[in-house]
Amino acid sequence: MRSFIPIGTCREPASASTTSWPKVVLVNGGAGFLGSHLCEGLLDRGHQVICLDNFYTGRRINIEHLLQNTRFRLLEHDVRQPYDIEASLIFNFASPASPPDYQRDPVGTLLTNVLGAVNTLDAARRIGATAVQSSTSEVYGDPHENPQRETYFGNVNPIGPRGCYDEGKRSAETLFFDYHRKYGVDIKVGRIFNTYGPRMRLDDGRVVSNFIVQALSNADITIYGDGRQTRSFCYVDDLVDGFLRFADAGESCIGPINLGNPAEITVGDLAEIVIDLTNSRSRIIYLPALTDDPRQRRPDITRAREELNWWPSTELKTGLKRTIAYFDALLAEKQVAEAV
Repeated sequence: MRSFIPIGTCREPASASTTSWPKVVLVNGGAGFLGSHLCEGLLDRGHQVICLDNFYTGRRINIEHLLQNTRFRLLEHDVRQPYDIEASLIFNFASPASPPDYQRDPVGTLLTNVLGAVNTLDAARRIGATAVQSSTSEVYGDPHENPQRETYFGNVNPIGPRGCYDEGKRSAETLFFDYHRKYGVDIKVGRIFNTYGPRMRLDDGRVVSNFIVQALSNADITIYGDGRQTRSFCYVDDLVDGFLRFADAGESCIGPINLGNPAEITVGDLAEIVIDLTNSRSRIIYLPALTDDPRQRRPDITRAREELNWWPSTELKTGLKRTIAYFDALLAEKQVAEAV
């Protein structure tokens, strides 16, 4: 086994080169919104991809276009159960990620993150693979620091309704670094900030999809709280590029690393932009704030710039237009299906 590297160090900036990449890659949660884009990106780079998913929140339609690719394989499996799969690189993207999804089964969410991390790390240790954890900005909770740096320990309510996800991801990070220190497992931990784009579900409950679906339907746009809470939105293609660079960065670059867009915007302003881009007649209405909903969310991506030579390049309006077009087509298909 490899000796462990001090946390947060990287000997030299990573390039986008994939010449040294492994040929077989396992993507846990590969049928989900982010996981399916990651599978696609890996295939585009010539790798063999094994997609593992139990379809709790993932959807077959996200990967149907990949099934004819001879370098793509789908396995239906729950990461809470051990698995024995030969791969050189494992991306652990398996977890409900939107509040309605993870609050629907909070115990299952926590176990998915904890047991999923254990099973991923045990597999990586057994076969000598690199394990890449998709963590989250939720590890920072409702932060007292803005922007959030990787050295910030966060302000998380462990017993609140978001705790199952927040503490599940924090526990997964702990397991990753303990396996690295104790067993020499090659790891990488990337903290994902709000990400959006095609293949989000109509009903996933995230703010971008909610606003777009409501605007395209000319329904009231619902904001929980006063609308002055801020978020930073990263287009999915940029996020996937960040993870691909991170995976290729070498054993010394393990993270944690923030991956997100540092451009901060209020939720109220986002609603106005979506209304404008969709030419919607929607009104904005305000509802009581959600419990433990962060007031600020903005990544400090200095480490990603320096160690991965990465930063987002897709402007918000450009990404929103692509996402609106996707949801517009999805709603049209739904109307046709309901009319039959």
